[in-house]
Amino acid sequence: MYEKMYHILFNAVTDAMEMLEAHDYQGALTRLELASRAAEDVYMSSDK
Repeated sequence: MYEKMYHILFNAVTDAMEMLEAHDYQGALTRLELASRAAEDVYMSSDK
C-alpha cells in the first residue's frame, strides 16, 4: 500500500516540478491535488 502511495505522490511531484519550470502553476497545483486524492483513496481502500 505505502509503495503504491509513494509512486503516486513521487510521480506527481516530478510532474509538478516540470510544470512549475514551464510556469504552469495551475497545472502543477491540480496535478498535486489529484495525486493527493489518489493516494488517500489507496490508503482508505486498504486493510491497514
